[in-house]
Amino acid sequence: MITLCQHLKNANNNIKANTQGCEECLKMGDTWVHLRLCLTCGHVGCCDQSKNKHATKHFHSTNHPVIKSFEPGEDWQYCYIDDIYKE
Repeated sequence: MITLCQHLKNANNNIKANTQGCEECLKMGDTWVHLRLCLTCGHVGCCDQSKNKHATKHFHSTNHPVIKSFEPGEDWQYCYIDDIYKE
């Protein structure tokens, strides 16, 4: 059994996405592989398999700890600070 960190326990699961695609890639006219939603502010960024890695860059610039998949059919969350997944 995985023990959840406080960041995952306190994550705002009702946050609304700011966009339907990666915010930075849309501005740049670039593409992405998968999307991640910041559960602190609603930022949508591309995953680490995408060339720009905007979700992780968002974490490093804001320290917002928890993201969740913004892909249809996926319901996992991840805490950057504690390196813990919640499925």
